[in-house]
Amino acid sequence: MRSSSANEMRAPRGNSHTHTWPLFVTSSAVPRKFAEEKGAGRRRVAMASELELPLVQDAELTNCMRLRVRSLQQRNEKPQDGEKLLRPNEFVYRVDFSQQHNLRFVRWDVALEKPGKVDIIGTSQHWTPDLTHLMRRQLLEPVGVFWKTPDSPEVECNEADALEFGERLVELAKIRKVMYFLLAYADGLEPAHLKCSVVFKV
Repeated sequence: MRSSSANEMRAPRGNSHTHTWPLFVTSSAVPRKFAEEKGAGRRRVAMASELELPLVQDAELTNCMRLRVRSLQQRNEKPQDGEKLLRPNEFVYRVDFSQQHNLRFVRWDVALEKPGKVDIIGTSQHWTPDLTHLMRRQLLEPVGVFWKTPDSPEVECNEADALEFGERLVELAKIRKVMYFLLAYADGLEPAHLKCSVVFKV
């Protein structure tokens, strides 16, 4: 994945092709099998200390929030003051922290099967979906924005925001075993087109 920042590592100028390797976000253009095989034993040892946690769509919670919207519309009622209602292009995801302490953020691993854009919005530890509605004040900043253009095979992002967002997850993991996210798709992108995980050093 290519970041919009210039903070990248480039291969030495010894041939006619230049490969760009970002510091914080991986490329969907590099097959995982190739990445694992490259470097053989040394690579496997280095990767052994990484923890990759996928963002998994929570279909039940997504449906529950959509029912909330329909219920308000049918009864012609307004939401609570400050309540966040789920839009048609938004879906609820979750990350289950199998380890909560001694984490160090490494990168976002985002793959998009087609051009488009996705916003990844974190929610605070104060939102308990089984007890309360989601409030706008519980949406975290910065937002992770990832996109791919038709003329590029790379997924891009704002590196500074992606780094800050990932580092904030380290702190939230200490006090919450499960964290919820809102993912907003745009420009023709849908949930089926996305694979996303966050990687930590442990």
